[in-house]
Amino acid sequence: MTDRAAGVSRRRFIASGVALAGAAAWDPALAPAGPPAGFPRDVAVARRRFENWAQAIDVRQVLTCAPRDPQEVVAAVNWAWRHGYRVRALGRAHTWSPLALAPTPARAPRVLLVDTTRHLTRMRLAAAGPAAVVTQTGATMEELLAFLERADLGLTAYPAPGDITIGGVLAIGGHGTAIPAPGEQGARFGSVSNLVLSLTAVVWSERRGRYALRTFDRDDPACAALLTHLGRALVTSVTLRAGPLRHLRCVSRTDVPAAELFAAPGSPGRTFAGFLDESGRVEAIWYPFTGAPWLKVWSVSPRRPASSRLVRAPYNYPFADTLSDAEQRAIRGRILADPSEAVALGQESYADTVASLGAERSADIWGASKDVLLYVRPATLRVTANGYAILTRRRDVQRVISEFARHYTSVVSRYRAEGLYPLNMPVEIRVTGLDDPRDLGVDDARPALLSALAPRADHPAWDVAVWLDILSFPGTPAADRAYRDIERWVFANYRPPYALARPEWSKGWAYTARGAWTNRRIIERTAPGAFNGWNAAVRTLDRLDPHDVFTSPLLRTLLRTR
Repeated sequence: MTDRAAGVSRRRFIASGVALAGAAAWDPALAPAGPPAGFPRDVAVARRRFENWAQAIDVRQVLTCAPRDPQEVVAAVNWAWRHGYRVRALGRAHTWSPLALAPTPARAPRVLLVDTTRHLTRMRLAAAGPAAVVTQTGATMEELLAFLERADLGLTAYPAPGDITIGGVLAIGGHGTAIPAPGEQGARFGSVSNLVLSLTAVVWSERRGRYALRTFDRDDPACAALLTHLGRALVTSVTLRAGPLRHLRCVSRTDVPAAELFAAPGSPGRTFAGFLDESGRVEAIWYPFTGAPWLKVWSVSPRRPASSRLVRAPYNYPFADTLSDAEQRAIRGRILADPSEAVALGQESYADTVASLGAERSADIWGASKDVLLYVRPATLRVTANGYAILTRRRDVQRVISEFARHYTSVVSRYRAEGLYPLNMPVEIRVTGLDDPRDLGVDDARPALLSALAPRADHPAWDVAVWLDILSFPGTPAADRAYRDIERWVFANYRPPYALARPEWSKGWAYTARGAWTNRRIIERTAPGAFNGWNAAVRTLDRLDPHDVFTSPLLRTLLRTR
Protein backbone atom coordinates (compact mmCIF):
# COMPACT_ATOMS: atom_id res chain seq x y z
CA MET A 1 0.00 0.00 0.00
CA THR A 2 1.36 3.44 -0.82
CA ASP A 3 0.88 6.80 0.88
CA ARG A 4 -0.35 8.16 -2.46
CA ALA A 5 -3.46 5.99 -2.41
CA ALA A 6 -6.54 8.10 -1.88
CA GLY A 7 -9.77 7.25 -0.13
CA VAL A 8 -10.37 5.08 2.92
CA SER A 9 -7.45 2.70 3.42
CA ARG A 10 -6.53 -0.38 5.37
CA ARG A 11 -3.77 1.68 7.00
CA ARG A 12 -6.50 3.67 8.76
CA PHE A 13 -8.21 0.44 9.76
CA ILE A 14 -4.87 -0.86 11.07
CA ALA A 15 -4.05 2.29 12.99
CA SER A 16 -7.20 2.04 15.06
CA GLY A 17 -6.32 -1.49 16.18
CA VAL A 18 -2.55 -1.49 16.62
CA ALA A 19 -2.83 -1.81 20.39
CA LEU A 20 -4.20 -5.31 19.86
CA ALA A 21 -1.07 -6.52 18.09
CA GLY A 22 1.02 -9.15 19.85
CA ALA A 23 3.15 -12.25 19.33
CA ALA A 24 6.79 -12.16 18.38
CA ALA A 25 7.87 -12.36 14.76
CA TRP A 26 9.16 -15.67 13.47
CA ASP A 27 12.89 -16.08 12.99
CA PRO A 28 13.29 -18.75 10.30
CA ALA A 29 17.00 -19.30 10.91
CA LEU A 30 18.26 -22.70 11.98
CA ALA A 31 18.78 -22.93 15.74
CA PRO A 32 22.15 -24.33 16.83
CA ALA A 33 22.13 -27.90 18.11
CA GLY A 34 24.40 -30.91 18.13
CA PRO A 35 23.71 -33.58 15.51
CA PRO A 36 21.83 -36.68 16.69
CA ALA A 37 23.73 -39.93 17.02
CA GLY A 38 24.87 -41.37 13.71
CA PHE A 39 23.60 -38.49 11.59
CA PRO A 40 25.59 -38.05 8.34
CA ARG A 41 28.54 -35.94 9.41
CA ASP A 42 28.66 -33.73 6.32
CA VAL A 43 24.97 -32.75 6.39
CA ALA A 44 24.11 -29.57 8.31
CA VAL A 45 21.43 -30.30 10.91
CA ALA A 46 19.72 -28.34 13.69
CA ARG A 47 16.35 -27.92 15.37
CA ARG A 48 14.05 -25.22 14.11
CA ARG A 49 10.53 -23.92 14.33
CA PHE A 50 8.08 -24.82 11.57
CA GLU A 51 5.27 -22.39 10.80
CA ASN A 52 2.98 -22.56 7.80
CA TRP A 53 1.67 -19.69 5.66
CA ALA A 54 -1.44 -18.98 7.70
CA GLN A 55 0.53 -19.30 10.97
CA ALA A 56 -2.02 -21.89 12.11
CA ILE A 57 0.49 -24.76 12.26
CA ASP A 58 3.37 -23.92 14.58
CA VAL A 59 5.68 -26.71 15.72
CA ARG A 60 8.84 -26.08 17.72
CA GLN A 61 12.13 -27.95 17.80
CA VAL A 62 11.74 -29.92 14.58
CA LEU A 63 14.92 -31.67 13.46
CA THR A 64 15.90 -29.99 10.18
CA CYS A 65 18.77 -30.66 7.82
CA ALA A 66 20.07 -28.80 4.77
CA PRO A 67 21.66 -31.25 2.31
CA ARG A 68 24.02 -29.78 -0.27
CA ASP A 69 23.17 -32.25 -3.02
CA PRO A 70 20.80 -35.17 -3.76
CA GLN A 71 23.27 -37.73 -2.40
CA GLU A 72 23.20 -36.00 0.97
CA VAL A 73 19.39 -36.11 0.80
CA VAL A 74 19.63 -39.87 0.39
CA ALA A 75 22.01 -40.16 3.34
CA ALA A 76 19.64 -38.17 5.55
CA VAL A 77 16.63 -40.25 4.47
CA ASN A 78 18.40 -43.52 5.20
CA TRP A 79 19.39 -42.24 8.65
CA ALA A 80 15.77 -41.32 9.33
CA TRP A 81 14.53 -44.74 8.20
CA ARG A 82 16.98 -46.56 10.46
CA HIS A 83 16.20 -44.36 13.47
CA GLY A 84 12.40 -44.32 13.24
CA TYR A 85 11.93 -40.79 11.90
CA ARG A 86 9.47 -39.59 9.27
CA VAL A 87 10.86 -37.35 6.52
CA ARG A 88 9.16 -34.27 5.11
CA ALA A 89 10.53 -32.09 2.35
CA LEU A 90 10.66 -28.46 3.47
CA GLY A 91 10.23 -25.65 1.00
CA ARG A 92 8.76 -22.26 1.85
CA ALA A 93 5.92 -23.74 3.95
CA HIS A 94 3.39 -21.85 1.82
CA THR A 95 0.60 -24.25 2.64
CA TRP A 96 -2.52 -24.36 4.72
CA SER A 97 -3.02 -28.11 5.11
CA PRO A 98 -1.14 -30.53 7.40
CA LEU A 99 0.05 -32.71 4.53
CA ALA A 100 3.62 -31.94 5.61
CA LEU A 101 3.44 -31.38 9.35
CA ALA A 102 0.46 -31.39 11.68
CA PRO A 103 -0.02 -29.27 14.79
CA THR A 104 1.33 -31.25 17.71
CA PRO A 105 1.84 -30.60 21.43
CA ALA A 106 5.19 -32.38 21.24
CA ARG A 107 8.19 -30.04 21.27
CA ALA A 108 10.33 -32.39 19.23
CA PRO A 109 8.29 -34.72 17.00
CA ARG A 110 10.14 -37.61 15.38
CA VAL A 111 10.18 -35.85 12.04
CA LEU A 112 13.16 -34.86 9.93
CA LEU A 113 12.61 -31.85 7.69
CA VAL A 114 14.80 -31.80 4.59
CA ASP A 115 15.26 -28.14 3.71
CA THR A 116 15.55 -27.99 -0.07
CA THR A 117 15.75 -24.20 -0.29
CA ARG A 118 19.34 -23.67 0.90
CA HIS A 119 21.24 -25.70 -1.69
CA LEU A 120 18.94 -27.69 -4.01
CA THR A 121 18.27 -24.77 -6.33
CA ARG A 122 20.34 -25.44 -9.46
CA MET A 123 18.76 -25.30 -12.90
CA ARG A 124 19.81 -25.57 -16.54
CA LEU A 125 18.20 -25.81 -19.94
CA ALA A 126 17.87 -29.30 -21.37
CA ALA A 127 20.61 -29.99 -23.88
CA ALA A 128 18.50 -31.28 -26.76
CA GLY A 129 14.96 -31.60 -28.05
CA PRO A 130 12.01 -29.23 -27.55
CA ALA A 131 12.41 -26.51 -24.93
CA ALA A 132 12.74 -27.89 -21.41
CA VAL A 133 14.39 -26.96 -18.13
CA VAL A 134 16.06 -29.23 -15.59
CA THR A 135 15.68 -27.85 -12.08
CA GLN A 136 16.17 -28.95 -8.52
CA THR A 137 13.07 -28.72 -6.40
CA GLY A 138 14.23 -26.17 -3.83
CA ALA A 139 14.29 -23.35 -6.38
CA THR A 140 11.34 -20.98 -6.25
CA MET A 141 8.86 -20.44 -9.04
CA GLU A 142 10.04 -16.85 -9.40
CA GLU A 143 13.64 -18.05 -9.84
CA LEU A 144 12.56 -20.63 -12.39
CA LEU A 145 10.49 -18.17 -14.39
CA ALA A 146 13.27 -15.57 -14.38
CA PHE A 147 15.73 -18.21 -15.60
CA LEU A 148 13.38 -19.19 -18.42
CA GLU A 149 12.71 -15.57 -19.34
CA ARG A 150 16.41 -14.98 -19.96
CA ALA A 151 16.17 -17.69 -22.63
CA ASP A 152 12.93 -16.23 -24.07
CA LEU A 153 10.97 -19.11 -22.56
CA GLY A 154 8.13 -19.37 -20.09
CA LEU A 155 5.15 -21.33 -18.78
CA THR A 156 1.49 -20.68 -19.46
CA ALA A 157 -0.13 -20.98 -16.04
CA TYR A 158 1.21 -21.21 -12.50
CA PRO A 159 0.34 -20.07 -8.96
CA ALA A 160 0.35 -16.37 -8.08
CA PRO A 161 2.99 -16.56 -5.28
CA GLY A 162 6.54 -16.42 -6.57
CA ASP A 163 8.15 -17.40 -3.28
CA ILE A 164 7.10 -21.05 -3.36
CA THR A 165 9.32 -23.93 -4.31
CA ILE A 166 8.98 -26.04 -7.41
CA GLY A 167 8.86 -29.13 -5.23
CA GLY A 168 5.96 -27.73 -3.23
CA VAL A 169 4.04 -26.73 -6.35
CA LEU A 170 4.42 -30.20 -7.88
CA ALA A 171 3.55 -32.02 -4.66
CA ILE A 172 0.04 -30.58 -4.60
CA GLY A 173 -0.58 -30.00 -8.32
CA GLY A 174 -0.19 -26.23 -8.25
CA HIS A 175 -2.13 -24.30 -10.90
CA GLY A 176 -2.70 -20.87 -12.34
CA THR A 177 -5.67 -19.41 -14.18
CA ALA A 178 -5.90 -19.98 -17.92
CA ILE A 179 -7.85 -21.75 -20.62
CA PRO A 180 -7.35 -21.29 -24.38
CA ALA A 181 -8.38 -17.90 -25.68
CA PRO A 182 -9.97 -17.71 -29.13
CA GLY A 183 -7.41 -18.84 -31.69
CA GLU A 184 -4.77 -19.62 -29.06
CA GLN A 185 -2.72 -22.76 -29.74
CA GLY A 186 0.49 -24.35 -28.56
CA ALA A 187 0.09 -23.55 -24.85
CA ARG A 188 -0.48 -25.88 -21.89
CA PHE A 189 -3.31 -25.04 -19.53
CA GLY A 190 -3.32 -27.70 -16.78
CA SER A 191 -1.32 -27.96 -13.56
CA VAL A 192 2.42 -27.45 -13.33
CA SER A 193 2.66 -31.20 -12.63
CA ASN A 194 1.45 -31.88 -16.16
CA LEU A 195 4.61 -30.20 -17.53
CA VAL A 196 6.94 -32.82 -16.04
CA LEU A 197 8.95 -34.81 -18.58
CA SER A 198 10.95 -36.73 -15.99
CA LEU A 199 11.73 -36.56 -12.30
CA THR A 200 14.24 -37.96 -9.83
CA ALA A 201 13.01 -39.11 -6.43
CA VAL A 202 14.31 -40.87 -3.34
CA VAL A 203 12.67 -44.30 -3.35
CA TRP A 204 13.22 -47.71 -1.77
CA SER A 205 15.64 -49.99 -3.61
CA GLU A 206 14.91 -53.64 -2.94
CA ARG A 207 18.20 -54.66 -4.50
CA ARG A 208 20.28 -52.34 -2.34
CA GLY A 209 18.18 -52.69 0.80
CA ARG A 210 18.03 -48.94 1.34
CA TYR A 211 16.63 -45.72 -0.12
CA ALA A 212 18.27 -44.46 -3.30
CA LEU A 213 17.80 -41.98 -6.14
CA ARG A 214 15.84 -43.13 -9.18
CA THR A 215 14.77 -41.26 -12.29
CA PHE A 216 11.29 -41.79 -13.74
CA ASP A 217 10.39 -40.74 -17.28
CA ARG A 218 6.88 -39.54 -18.05
CA ASP A 219 5.94 -42.79 -19.79
CA ASP A 220 6.85 -44.83 -16.68
CA PRO A 221 3.65 -46.02 -14.94
CA ALA A 222 5.19 -45.17 -11.55
CA CYS A 223 5.67 -41.56 -12.63
CA ALA A 224 1.89 -41.11 -12.68
CA ALA A 225 1.77 -41.32 -8.88
CA LEU A 226 4.80 -39.08 -8.30
CA LEU A 227 3.67 -36.16 -10.46
CA THR A 228 1.32 -34.97 -7.68
CA HIS A 229 2.33 -37.01 -4.63
CA LEU A 230 0.87 -34.86 -1.80
CA GLY A 231 4.11 -35.21 0.18
CA ARG A 232 4.13 -39.03 0.06
CA ALA A 233 7.50 -38.88 -1.74
CA LEU A 234 10.62 -36.73 -1.94
CA VAL A 235 11.52 -35.45 -5.40
CA THR A 236 14.95 -33.84 -5.80
CA SER A 237 14.84 -32.65 -9.44
CA VAL A 238 12.52 -32.46 -12.42
CA THR A 239 12.62 -31.75 -16.12
CA LEU A 240 9.76 -29.47 -17.19
CA ARG A 241 8.47 -28.69 -20.67
CA ALA A 242 8.71 -24.97 -21.41
CA GLY A 243 7.20 -22.86 -24.14
CA PRO A 244 7.89 -19.52 -25.81
CA LEU A 245 7.94 -16.45 -23.59
CA ARG A 246 4.61 -14.64 -23.76
CA HIS A 247 3.75 -11.09 -22.92
CA LEU A 248 0.45 -10.40 -21.23
CA ARG A 249 -1.76 -7.45 -20.56
CA CYS A 250 -3.70 -7.40 -17.28
CA VAL A 251 -6.67 -5.07 -16.94
CA SER A 252 -8.20 -4.71 -13.49
CA ARG A 253 -11.84 -3.74 -13.14
CA THR A 254 -13.82 -2.85 -10.05
CA ASP A 255 -16.95 -1.53 -11.74
CA VAL A 256 -18.79 -4.79 -12.53
CA PRO A 257 -21.36 -5.62 -9.82
CA ALA A 258 -21.20 -9.15 -8.43
CA ALA A 259 -24.86 -9.59 -9.34
CA GLU A 260 -23.94 -8.98 -12.98
CA LEU A 261 -20.59 -10.80 -13.07
CA PHE A 262 -21.97 -13.90 -11.34
CA ALA A 263 -25.43 -13.81 -12.90
CA ALA A 264 -27.27 -16.93 -13.99
CA PRO A 265 -26.28 -18.44 -17.36
CA GLY A 266 -27.79 -16.63 -20.29
CA SER A 267 -28.12 -13.32 -18.46
CA PRO A 268 -27.21 -10.16 -20.36
CA GLY A 269 -24.33 -7.95 -19.37
CA ARG A 270 -20.75 -8.41 -18.29
CA THR A 271 -20.52 -11.97 -17.03
CA PHE A 272 -17.53 -13.98 -15.84
CA ALA A 273 -17.98 -16.42 -18.72
CA GLY A 274 -18.09 -13.53 -21.17
CA PHE A 275 -14.72 -12.21 -20.02
CA LEU A 276 -13.37 -15.76 -20.06
CA ASP A 277 -14.51 -16.29 -23.65
CA GLU A 278 -12.70 -13.12 -24.72
CA SER A 279 -9.32 -13.68 -23.06
CA GLY A 280 -9.13 -17.14 -21.47
CA ARG A 281 -7.56 -15.75 -18.27
CA VAL A 282 -9.79 -14.29 -15.57
CA GLU A 283 -9.75 -14.01 -11.78
CA ALA A 284 -12.28 -12.48 -9.41
CA ILE A 285 -11.36 -11.39 -5.88
CA TRP A 286 -14.57 -10.59 -4.04
CA TYR A 287 -14.11 -8.76 -0.75
CA PRO A 288 -16.73 -9.64 1.88
CA PHE A 289 -19.71 -7.37 2.29
CA THR A 290 -19.04 -5.52 -0.97
CA GLY A 291 -21.00 -5.26 -4.18
CA ALA A 292 -18.31 -5.51 -6.87
CA PRO A 293 -15.25 -7.79 -7.07
CA TRP A 294 -11.73 -6.90 -8.10
CA LEU A 295 -11.70 -8.52 -11.53
CA LYS A 296 -8.43 -9.24 -13.33
CA VAL A 297 -8.52 -10.03 -17.05
CA TRP A 298 -5.28 -11.17 -18.68
CA SER A 299 -4.84 -11.38 -22.44
CA VAL A 300 -1.98 -12.47 -24.67
CA SER A 301 -0.54 -9.29 -26.16
CA PRO A 302 2.78 -9.47 -28.03
CA ARG A 303 2.94 -5.68 -28.21
CA ARG A 304 2.25 -3.22 -25.43
CA PRO A 305 -1.12 -1.48 -25.84
CA ALA A 306 -0.83 2.27 -25.75
CA SER A 307 -2.91 2.50 -22.57
CA SER A 308 -0.90 -0.09 -20.63
CA ARG A 309 1.97 0.62 -18.26
CA LEU A 310 5.11 -1.43 -18.91
CA VAL A 311 6.21 -3.49 -15.89
CA ARG A 312 9.62 -5.14 -15.62
CA ALA A 313 9.21 -7.00 -12.32
CA PRO A 314 6.42 -8.92 -10.57
CA TYR A 315 4.26 -7.86 -7.59
CA ASN A 316 2.65 -4.81 -9.09
CA TYR A 317 -0.09 -4.32 -6.49
CA PRO A 318 1.88 -2.93 -3.52
CA PHE A 319 -1.30 -1.84 -1.75
CA ALA A 320 -2.05 -5.55 -1.27
CA ASP A 321 1.36 -7.06 -0.55
CA THR A 322 3.46 -4.71 1.57
CA LEU A 323 2.00 -5.29 5.02
CA SER A 324 4.48 -5.61 7.87
CA ASP A 325 4.15 -8.32 10.52
CA ALA A 326 2.91 -5.72 13.01
CA GLU A 327 0.26 -4.46 10.60
CA GLN A 328 -0.88 -7.99 9.85
CA ARG A 329 -1.19 -8.79 13.56
CA ALA A 330 -3.13 -5.56 14.09
CA ILE A 331 -5.69 -6.39 11.41
CA ARG A 332 -6.10 -9.96 12.61
CA GLY A 333 -6.30 -8.87 16.25
CA ARG A 334 -9.00 -6.31 15.61
CA ILE A 335 -11.16 -8.72 13.62
CA LEU A 336 -10.86 -11.48 16.22
CA ALA A 337 -11.63 -9.03 19.02
CA ASP A 338 -14.79 -7.84 17.23
CA PRO A 339 -15.78 -10.10 14.28
CA SER A 340 -18.37 -7.57 13.09
CA GLU A 341 -15.45 -5.35 12.05
CA ALA A 342 -15.22 -7.66 9.02
CA VAL A 343 -17.88 -5.51 7.36
CA ALA A 344 -15.74 -2.38 7.63
CA LEU A 345 -12.56 -4.22 6.61
CA GLY A 346 -14.20 -5.65 3.49
CA GLN A 347 -15.58 -2.30 2.41
CA GLU A 348 -12.35 -0.44 3.18
CA SER A 349 -10.29 -3.06 1.34
CA TYR A 350 -12.45 -2.61 -1.73
CA ALA A 351 -12.22 1.19 -1.52
CA ASP A 352 -8.47 0.96 -1.08
CA THR A 353 -8.18 -1.33 -4.10
CA VAL A 354 -10.13 1.09 -6.29
CA ALA A 355 -8.07 4.07 -5.16
CA SER A 356 -4.70 2.33 -5.30
CA LEU A 357 -5.17 0.81 -8.74
CA GLY A 358 -5.53 4.35 -10.00
CA ALA A 359 -2.87 5.98 -7.84
CA GLU A 360 -0.29 3.30 -8.60
CA ARG A 361 -1.20 3.05 -12.30
CA SER A 362 -1.66 -0.70 -11.96
CA ALA A 363 -5.16 -1.03 -13.41
CA ASP A 364 -3.72 -1.70 -16.88
CA ILE A 365 -0.26 -3.25 -16.99
CA TRP A 366 1.75 -5.11 -19.61
CA GLY A 367 4.92 -7.14 -19.51
CA ALA A 368 6.55 -10.56 -19.60
CA SER A 369 4.21 -13.20 -18.21
CA LYS A 370 5.91 -13.64 -14.82
CA ASP A 371 5.80 -9.89 -14.19
CA VAL A 372 2.06 -9.84 -14.75
CA LEU A 373 1.01 -13.20 -13.23
CA LEU A 374 3.02 -13.20 -9.98
CA TYR A 375 1.38 -10.95 -7.39
CA VAL A 376 1.44 -12.72 -3.98
CA ARG A 377 4.46 -12.53 -1.65
CA PRO A 378 5.04 -13.01 2.10
CA ALA A 379 4.00 -9.43 2.87
CA THR A 380 0.48 -10.23 1.60
CA LEU A 381 -2.10 -10.60 4.37
CA ARG A 382 -1.75 -14.09 5.87
CA VAL A 383 -5.11 -15.86 6.10
CA THR A 384 -6.48 -19.36 5.96
CA ALA A 385 -8.46 -20.67 3.00
CA ASN A 386 -10.60 -23.53 1.87
CA GLY A 387 -10.46 -24.66 -1.73
CA TYR A 388 -12.18 -26.84 -4.32
CA ALA A 389 -11.77 -27.58 -8.00
CA ILE A 390 -15.08 -28.03 -9.81
CA LEU A 391 -14.62 -30.07 -13.00
CA THR A 392 -17.18 -29.26 -15.66
CA ARG A 393 -17.69 -28.29 -19.29
CA ARG A 394 -16.52 -24.89 -20.41
CA ARG A 395 -20.04 -23.95 -21.39
CA ASP A 396 -21.16 -24.56 -17.77
CA VAL A 397 -18.61 -22.27 -16.09
CA GLN A 398 -21.14 -19.47 -15.55
CA ARG A 399 -23.62 -21.92 -14.02
CA VAL A 400 -20.99 -23.23 -11.58
CA ILE A 401 -20.00 -19.73 -10.48
CA SER A 402 -23.55 -18.38 -10.34
CA GLU A 403 -24.76 -21.22 -8.13
CA PHE A 404 -21.78 -20.85 -5.83
CA ALA A 405 -22.14 -17.07 -5.48
CA ARG A 406 -25.83 -17.42 -4.66
CA HIS A 407 -25.17 -20.06 -2.00
CA TYR A 408 -22.19 -18.22 -0.51
CA THR A 409 -24.27 -15.04 -0.20
CA SER A 410 -27.07 -16.93 1.55
CA VAL A 411 -24.65 -18.48 4.06
CA VAL A 412 -23.08 -15.09 4.84
CA SER A 413 -26.54 -13.56 5.32
CA ARG A 414 -27.73 -16.40 7.56
CA TYR A 415 -24.73 -16.16 9.86
CA ARG A 416 -24.90 -12.36 9.93
CA ALA A 417 -28.50 -12.61 11.09
CA GLU A 418 -27.16 -14.61 14.05
CA GLY A 419 -24.59 -11.90 14.80
CA LEU A 420 -21.72 -13.96 13.35
CA TYR A 421 -19.16 -13.00 10.68
CA PRO A 422 -17.19 -16.19 10.01
CA LEU A 423 -16.14 -15.49 6.41
CA ASN A 424 -14.22 -12.28 6.83
CA MET A 425 -11.79 -12.29 3.89
CA PRO A 426 -12.25 -12.48 0.10
CA VAL A 427 -13.62 -15.16 -2.17
CA GLU A 428 -11.31 -15.98 -5.09
CA ILE A 429 -12.49 -17.57 -8.34
CA ARG A 430 -10.26 -18.83 -11.17
CA VAL A 431 -10.62 -21.20 -14.14
CA THR A 432 -8.03 -23.54 -15.65
CA GLY A 433 -7.88 -26.26 -18.23
CA LEU A 434 -7.51 -29.89 -17.18
CA ASP A 435 -4.26 -31.83 -17.38
CA ASP A 436 -3.67 -33.38 -20.79
CA PRO A 437 -0.55 -35.57 -21.08
CA ARG A 438 -0.76 -35.28 -24.86
CA ASP A 439 0.40 -31.65 -24.51
CA LEU A 440 3.95 -32.89 -23.90
CA GLY A 441 4.44 -34.65 -27.21
CA VAL A 442 5.69 -37.75 -25.37
CA ASP A 443 4.40 -41.12 -26.49
CA ASP A 444 2.46 -42.88 -23.72
CA ALA A 445 2.89 -39.97 -21.29
CA ARG A 446 1.17 -40.85 -18.02
CA PRO A 447 -1.39 -38.57 -16.32
CA ALA A 448 -0.87 -37.08 -12.87
CA LEU A 449 -3.22 -39.47 -11.07
CA LEU A 450 -3.73 -37.37 -7.93
CA SER A 451 -3.83 -33.94 -9.55
CA ALA A 452 -7.09 -32.11 -8.91
CA LEU A 453 -7.01 -31.40 -12.65
CA ALA A 454 -6.76 -35.04 -13.71
CA PRO A 455 -9.41 -35.72 -16.39
CA ARG A 456 -12.19 -38.22 -15.74
CA ALA A 457 -12.25 -40.96 -18.38
CA ASP A 458 -15.95 -41.49 -17.72
CA HIS A 459 -16.73 -37.81 -18.37
CA PRO A 460 -14.64 -36.74 -21.37
CA ALA A 461 -16.79 -33.65 -21.94
CA TRP A 462 -15.39 -32.04 -18.80
CA ASP A 463 -12.55 -29.83 -20.01
CA VAL A 464 -12.13 -27.09 -17.37
CA ALA A 465 -11.98 -26.64 -13.62
CA VAL A 466 -13.46 -23.73 -11.68
CA TRP A 467 -11.43 -23.02 -8.53
CA LEU A 468 -13.39 -21.72 -5.55
CA ASP A 469 -11.56 -20.40 -2.47
CA ILE A 470 -12.99 -18.66 0.60
CA LEU A 471 -10.56 -16.90 2.92
CA SER A 472 -10.75 -15.99 6.60
CA PHE A 473 -8.52 -15.33 9.58
CA PRO A 474 -7.53 -18.40 11.61
CA GLY A 475 -9.49 -18.52 14.85
CA THR A 476 -12.53 -16.63 13.55
CA PRO A 477 -15.63 -17.67 15.56
CA ALA A 478 -17.95 -20.07 13.67
CA ALA A 479 -15.65 -20.17 10.61
CA ASP A 480 -15.25 -23.94 10.67
CA ARG A 481 -19.01 -24.37 10.94
CA ALA A 482 -19.59 -22.05 7.97
CA TYR A 483 -16.94 -23.83 5.93
CA ARG A 484 -18.60 -27.14 6.79
CA ASP A 485 -21.98 -25.86 5.62
CA ILE A 486 -20.57 -24.63 2.32
CA GLU A 487 -18.55 -27.78 1.74
CA ARG A 488 -21.61 -30.00 2.24
CA TRP A 489 -23.39 -27.97 -0.40
CA VAL A 490 -20.39 -28.05 -2.78
CA PHE A 491 -20.14 -31.84 -2.79
CA ALA A 492 -23.93 -32.23 -3.01
CA ASN A 493 -24.47 -29.64 -5.75
CA TYR A 494 -21.63 -30.34 -8.17
CA ARG A 495 -22.38 -33.91 -9.18
CA PRO A 496 -22.13 -35.87 -12.42
CA PRO A 497 -23.01 -35.59 -15.20
CA TYR A 498 -22.98 -31.81 -14.70
CA ALA A 499 -19.83 -31.42 -12.57
CA LEU A 500 -17.57 -32.93 -9.90
CA ALA A 501 -15.92 -31.36 -6.84
CA ARG A 502 -12.41 -32.20 -5.65
CA PRO A 503 -10.39 -30.73 -2.76
CA GLU A 504 -7.61 -28.28 -3.45
CA TRP A 505 -4.96 -30.28 -1.61
CA SER A 506 -2.99 -27.39 -0.10
CA LYS A 507 -6.07 -25.60 1.26
CA GLY A 508 -8.77 -26.41 3.85
CA TRP A 509 -11.26 -29.23 3.20
CA ALA A 510 -12.99 -32.11 5.01
CA TYR A 511 -14.65 -29.82 7.57
CA THR A 512 -16.63 -30.48 10.69
CA ALA A 513 -17.38 -27.91 13.36
CA ARG A 514 -14.02 -28.97 14.87
CA GLY A 515 -12.10 -27.72 11.88
CA ALA A 516 -10.64 -28.73 8.55
CA TRP A 517 -9.34 -32.25 7.83
CA THR A 518 -11.58 -33.75 10.53
CA ASN A 519 -14.39 -35.15 8.38
CA ARG A 520 -13.37 -38.80 7.98
CA ARG A 521 -16.08 -39.54 5.43
CA ILE A 522 -14.67 -36.94 3.05
CA ILE A 523 -11.08 -38.00 3.75
CA GLU A 524 -11.73 -41.72 3.38
CA ARG A 525 -14.49 -41.83 0.76
CA THR A 526 -15.56 -38.59 -0.94
CA ALA A 527 -12.14 -37.23 -1.93
CA PRO A 528 -10.67 -40.57 -3.09
CA GLY A 529 -13.88 -41.39 -4.98
CA ALA A 530 -13.42 -38.29 -7.16
CA PHE A 531 -10.33 -39.81 -8.85
CA ASN A 532 -10.21 -42.63 -11.40
CA GLY A 533 -6.65 -43.62 -10.55
CA TRP A 534 -6.69 -43.38 -6.76
CA ASN A 535 -5.90 -47.00 -5.90
CA ALA A 536 -3.19 -47.26 -8.56
CA ALA A 537 -1.47 -44.15 -7.18
CA VAL A 538 -1.65 -45.36 -3.58
CA ARG A 539 -0.24 -48.79 -4.44
CA THR A 540 2.65 -47.20 -6.34
CA LEU A 541 3.51 -44.77 -3.53
CA ASP A 542 3.41 -47.61 -1.00
CA ARG A 543 5.74 -49.69 -3.17
CA LEU A 544 8.21 -46.85 -3.57
CA ASP A 545 8.18 -46.18 0.18
CA PRO A 546 7.26 -49.48 1.91
CA HIS A 547 8.57 -48.23 5.29
CA ASP A 548 6.27 -45.18 5.34
CA VAL A 549 9.17 -42.79 5.76
CA PHE A 550 7.47 -40.10 3.65
CA THR A 551 4.16 -39.76 5.41
CA SER A 552 2.19 -37.73 7.96
CA PRO A 553 -0.89 -38.36 10.12
CA LEU A 554 -3.23 -36.94 7.46
CA LEU A 555 -1.59 -38.91 4.66
CA ARG A 556 -1.83 -42.16 6.62
CA THR A 557 -5.60 -41.70 6.72
CA LEU A 558 -6.05 -40.27 3.23
CA LEU A 559 -3.76 -42.40 1.09
CA ARG A 560 -5.30 -45.83 1.40
CA THR A 561 -6.73 -48.08 -1.25
CA ARG A 562 -10.53 -48.08 -1.38
